[in-house]
Amino acid sequence: MRNLIFSLMLLLTTTFSFATENKMSDTASKVKLTTSLGEIIIQLNPEKAPISSANFLTYVNEGFYNSTIFHRVIPGFMAQGGGFDTDFNQKSVHDPIKNEADNGLTNKRGTLAMARTNVPDSATAQFFINYKDNASLNHTSPTTSGWGYAVFGEVIEGMDIVDAMAKQPTGSHGGHQDVPKTNIVVEKAEVIK
Repeated sequence: MRNLIFSLMLLLTTTFSFATENKMSDTASKVKLTTSLGEIIIQLNPEKAPISSANFLTYVNEGFYNSTIFHRVIPGFMAQGGGFDTDFNQKSVHDPIKNEADNGLTNKRGTLAMARTNVPDSATAQFFINYKDNASLNHTSPTTSGWGYAVFGEVIEGMDIVDAMAKQPTGSHGGHQDVPKTNIVVEKAEVIK
């Protein structure tokens, strides 16, 4: 009987401890983007995308994303930001990170993924939010063409704000296409509880 009581107490303690740890990691991995169109709340996934999540949080905590713009918005595809200031100057970034697109997360509507060049491990600060399920951006093989784009988070509040971005008129600017004619500004990016 004593062993049974001890086992139950141990189980309850472990369960409570696990729940507390999960709660802490959840609160530490939410980011609020206050944009010129409204607020977007993002839940990061540091369990499946530890490198990308830590990278994003580094830029958030440094204030890097403050006063940046969503510089590429394609309705029915995605909205990309995190690289240019309001004068369309490209910002200096840290070294590129490893591509985590093979983490099992997919580019479904509302998810955030790392933007990159044609080189799989070239992502730095830029990210995009998927407007629809973009299966063509998912990891299919460990090759240059099959690596895909690493999903590391998801919009949990404010998808209406992301959708509102797609209604803004776009054009070309300095060799870039699909640029909103009126800046969509990330006024502040911050970790929230």
